[in-house]
Amino acid sequence: MAKQRFRDIKRGRIKKEQNKKAKTIFNASATERIKAFITDSFLLTMPIMYIVFYAVFSGREGFAEHKMLGWIYILIPLVVVQIIFLSRSKLGQTPGMKAYDLALISIKTQKKPSFAVIVLRQLLSIFSLITFGWMSMFFLKSHRTLHDILSSTALIRLPQESTKASKHSK
Repeated sequence: MAKQRFRDIKRGRIKKEQNKKAKTIFNASATERIKAFITDSFLLTMPIMYIVFYAVFSGREGFAEHKMLGWIYILIPLVVVQIIFLSRSKLGQTPGMKAYDLALISIKTQKKPSFAVIVLRQLLSIFSLITFGWMSMFFLKSHRTLHDILSSTALIRLPQESTKASKHSK
């Protein structure tokens, strides 16, 4: 194929090649991600924290004496519950993601990631939390976090047509 000159393209003599694969990805904004995170925090984390505080450590004082162990007791069930939600839902969503019409996809396949990738992403999310890798969503144009980048996933905003159709089909 001959090299196309800008002048010829501009004058309409040569049509610019259209990308055959249309990009339909709408990355979730940092605001949407934070809203979904806060919703998941209250729906998933708070019940686990309550159980750990009062059933395991017999109150806040007991938790304060064993903070590191307490946070391990909170994070492990939280990761397991999130893995269950992400792998069982049809679109790869937690309750917070579902509330704001967000879904988790694999960058390579543009579909819901495999179970192994979901587990890897959730384990990397703990690493991202500790190292402040989650802050990359504020600096990157794609709003992806460190654990999204390392696991080749993205949190996307679902098109309005598919969300309305799925809500009416129930």
